[in-house]
Amino acid sequence: MANLRVGLIGLGMMGRHHARVIREVEGVDLVAVADAFGDPHGVAKDLPVLHSVQELIAAGIDMAVAAVPTGMHEEVGLALAEAGIHTLVEKPIAASVPAGQRLVDAFAAKGLIGAVGHIERFNPALQSLRKRIADGELGEVYQIATRRQGPFPSRIADVGVVKDLGTHDIDLTAWLAQSRFESIFAQTTTRSGRPHEDMVAATGKLENGIITNHLVNWLSPMKERLTIVTGEKGAFVADTVTADLTFYENGTVATEWDSMAAFRGVSEGNVTRLAIAKPEPLRTEHEAFRDAVLGLRNDVVTMAEGQDTLVVAEAVLESSRTGATVRIPS
Repeated sequence: MANLRVGLIGLGMMGRHHARVIREVEGVDLVAVADAFGDPHGVAKDLPVLHSVQELIAAGIDMAVAAVPTGMHEEVGLALAEAGIHTLVEKPIAASVPAGQRLVDAFAAKGLIGAVGHIERFNPALQSLRKRIADGELGEVYQIATRRQGPFPSRIADVGVVKDLGTHDIDLTAWLAQSRFESIFAQTTTRSGRPHEDMVAATGKLENGIITNHLVNWLSPMKERLTIVTGEKGAFVADTVTADLTFYENGTVATEWDSMAAFRGVSEGNVTRLAIAKPEPLRTEHEAFRDAVLGLRNDVVTMAEGQDTLVVAEAVLESSRTGATVRIPS
């Protein structure tokens, strides 16, 4: 079978990583790249740098990766759908909920694979965690808390921290719990002088009763990417920077300290750092996209799922404006 022909549009910070990984993945060939602003990182190599999505389509591609700014997702995605090209678009799916829905509908109408690049789902720590939760290793899950903090990314100009970084945590939380969000309350602040929010604190509830908490900002001098899932048997902590997964077990040893023994809760038990394989998440994501196009499996983040995440992100921003808890449409 001939390799699938892949086109990449958007040659910025994420585009260069996509180009590298596409060249590494078996069964696909990077045959065309495009960016109206050129190739600042020199990822094209021996390929000509095209200037538009229409030129990319004319190159005769089977599938495409759209790593353009969020505001261009709808325009580029709709053109690729109209041309019958399977597409992975970077997260978030679009700049607005109506734009996202138009993309969902366009790819569904053509029977195409439309995927959204919520890469955290492919982090090995989170993939292992999801399986362990599903297998009952934590028992009943009570809470999912995330912390995603770090320095300001100069590459982002068209959205705030909620849609750029917060969408990672919204998506991975619903995916880990296998449940959609029911409601969300949030506070944001803007400190960098830009028009968009720099920091958000949000708390939510999923349809299955799990409560959630999310701290996200790009104003911290340290980088932190943690997901903490607490349940009846203990807590899992996933560090997605290092792809480490640690299990904190509820204690079973009776305490002899009277004041502590009177507390009817849990105590500290064994702590286990789990040994897991650590493939690169972006490569795993591209392999999943390739296999979905080939009809071998379908564990990509679908555009419908990406749209659900965007709906919650918009609800976060609405809550921060109104000061009210926002219910998510079912």
